[in-house]
Amino acid sequence: MDLNFNQNEDHNKLLLSQLRHKFAKVKLGGGEKRIKKLHAEGKMTARERIDYLVDDPNKCIEIGAFVGDGMYTEHGGCPSGGVIIKIGYIQGKQCIIVANDATVKAGAWFPITGKKNLRAQEIAMENRLPIVYLVDSAGVYLPLQDEIFPDKEHFGRIFRNNAQMSSMGITQIAAVMGSCVAGGAYLPIMSDEALIVDKTGSIFLAGSYLVKAAIGESIDNETLGGATTHCEISGVTDYKAKDDKDALDKIKNIVSKIGAFEKAGFNRIKGEKPALDEKEIYGILPKARNEQYDMLEIIKRLVDNSEFEPYKDGYGQTIITGYARIDGWAVGIVANQRKVVKTKKGEMQFGGVIYSDSADKATRFIANCNQKKIPLVFIQDVTGFMVGSKSEHGGIIKDGAKMVNAVSNSVVPKFTVIVGNSYGAGNYAMCGKAYDPRLIFAWPSAELAVMGGTQAAKVLAQIEASSLKAKGEVVDEAKEAELFAKIKEKYDEQVSPYYAASRLWTDAIIDPLDTRTWISMGIEAANHAPIEKKFNLGVIQT
Repeated sequence: MDLNFNQNEDHNKLLLSQLRHKFAKVKLGGGEKRIKKLHAEGKMTARERIDYLVDDPNKCIEIGAFVGDGMYTEHGGCPSGGVIIKIGYIQGKQCIIVANDATVKAGAWFPITGKKNLRAQEIAMENRLPIVYLVDSAGVYLPLQDEIFPDKEHFGRIFRNNAQMSSMGITQIAAVMGSCVAGGAYLPIMSDEALIVDKTGSIFLAGSYLVKAAIGESIDNETLGGATTHCEISGVTDYKAKDDKDALDKIKNIVSKIGAFEKAGFNRIKGEKPALDEKEIYGILPKARNEQYDMLEIIKRLVDNSEFEPYKDGYGQTIITGYARIDGWAVGIVANQRKVVKTKKGEMQFGGVIYSDSADKATRFIANCNQKKIPLVFIQDVTGFMVGSKSEHGGIIKDGAKMVNAVSNSVVPKFTVIVGNSYGAGNYAMCGKAYDPRLIFAWPSAELAVMGGTQAAKVLAQIEASSLKAKGEVVDEAKEAELFAKIKEKYDEQVSPYYAASRLWTDAIIDPLDTRTWISMGIEAANHAPIEKKFNLGVIQT
């Protein structure tokens, strides 16, 4: 019996249990009372609509489930950002589905709702995936309109993307299944085809109360913008459905007839499960973020047949690079080695740190994968680049810049898994959110920050103590300890994977055992979009 393995396993399974508990709460959206009210109106919830629409609800991945977590508390909260987004299969075709959650402030758009909707469109555009909008929204949440209305990445960008996707030939289908008000009314009508549900769906730029106030006309909402009006008088919508299920059936019928398009052509054979037990990941991954472990043991439990072909195995050992398959797809893996390694010259190198030789190796490997059209998978547990005079004199900045350059200019699809630390420039070099991974997701053990909580808290506590001393206050050991504890508590909250997920710095927090599914479905999505740009590193420091 390995006591350390068992302690790790208990810790990681507890984190997984917390994840499931939080997700169960999030799935309720605005709460059971509002769900019952929706059902009483003859409507399905957003999640029920998606589950009915897809071929198999269990073969979907959800984007941004924890978006809005802990945010807008003074406004009653915004679970999942008030919108559910999933990638799944409709009539055998991979699609992305966006459904407003009417149990959350009547589906109104908070600032984070706009960001999440734009992420869905970004995924559709990058991967040329058909996108289905299930509209049920009261429009912009007015108390926060200044944070969602006018800027480049705000509400209006949605319609710009509708237009661009249409020009790109990406299928967009919208079903109006509830309110569709003001500027939001453009979204379904800028889609290729629009459906509306009789009696429950409505579309108008201004509702009956605003019409009365603006021009004095008295009219009810159904006559103003209901299904009959828009299907038989205005011609705004293309199909009338008698209820939610009828609308969703019509969408299935439309999607089933979409033709096949040119593929990117990524290599795939029949997938195999890892030869080693995937569940052992829980025992291998340490409970503390500063503990050592062998990342190769994690990799072998993620890849087909546990087969991994290392590239430059004995060089730049703090980054592992090599080829493998995940669910049959050929992948190039770039992962941080977390154990202390020894170079051929006898020098010790810390795990999780990027040195000049490891950055150099990663740069070359990324170029090789682009040459061979092999998707890249980055597995992050990184504390940053090596510091100190030896590293600086050895050119760590230019070597790090080369790696960042290669990641930035890579044209094959990239996928990022954050299993542990994701600190500072290490996050960047290992393809953080700013470097356009097709999907980026975290395990419950992840931490994202400029630096680790303890180090950051020590620095901030020292600065605060110096400031107090300058004001003439006495700062003894007890006061310093109090300052440290207070700052550490706040910082720890910010490095939590849920803090990152709530702001959409990552697409999801997942069970480590779902990693293969996310990568496989991600590459399948990416395979819909042929690579049109040549790989060019640009100017680099040698």
